[in-house]
Amino acid sequence: MNTEELIKRNKDYWEDRAPGYTKVNLDELGGPQKEKWKSLLVHEIESVYGHRDPADISILDIGCGPGFFSIILTEAGYRVTSVDLTESMIAEARQNAGPLAERITFFQMNAQELEFGDGTFDVVLSRNLTWNLPEPDRAYGHWCRVLRPGGLFLNFDANWYTYLFDEQEKADFQANRKELVEDGFEDYCEVTDEDTMEDIARRMPLGKVRRPQWDGDVLGELGMQEISTVWDIAADIWSYEEKRNYALTPMFMVRAVK
Repeated sequence: MNTEELIKRNKDYWEDRAPGYTKVNLDELGGPQKEKWKSLLVHEIESVYGHRDPADISILDIGCGPGFFSIILTEAGYRVTSVDLTESMIAEARQNAGPLAERITFFQMNAQELEFGDGTFDVVLSRNLTWNLPEPDRAYGHWCRVLRPGGLFLNFDANWYTYLFDEQEKADFQANRKELVEDGFEDYCEVTDEDTMEDIARRMPLGKVRRPQWDGDVLGELGMQEISTVWDIAADIWSYEEKRNYALTPMFMVRAVK
């Protein structure tokens, strides 16, 4: 399956998944995760821009999905542009944002082929997207290109499907899911088309890669500075149920400055 075919398959999957993914975002927006994520993001942005007026800081949310990051950053006063590959995710994001949607600029766009000019944004950020890209190194090139000199790069992701390539990890993954059900927790895998997602993950280049080492190396090659990572960034953000579901796949943060 070539890149174009992978992109189409991805797009078809996430088009159908958008309503279900909205539920996940709405749960976050209605829970303590919202303020915790907002505090983290604002802290990182202010670490670069000090107390500059948020209204003067432009942010690009790449792979915005149903709009979680876009919504909380707009609430915080920033100027947000949101892009996603699928029309249905953009529609969900607009709906979830409510009156805030008028302050967010939405584009349907491929994260690997950003159509913005060089140095357009002060901050570029993304969550749970990179693992799902056929050409993630190309995507990173575009993300860094559209970032202004001195701008902030933030990416949040995890090694979601490395268990597909490691028998011990697979056994641990299956045991964790069994324990979830026995302890009365929702198994998040049950609300996804797991077979399709696993098939897509097997074909993606980052499926077998240990991250965030890969991310740091690529960003270094692109000339980014102050590259750092936090292995379990969501430890103080996720709910207990999320921690149980994602115990084997901690979310990491990759941070860099151009």
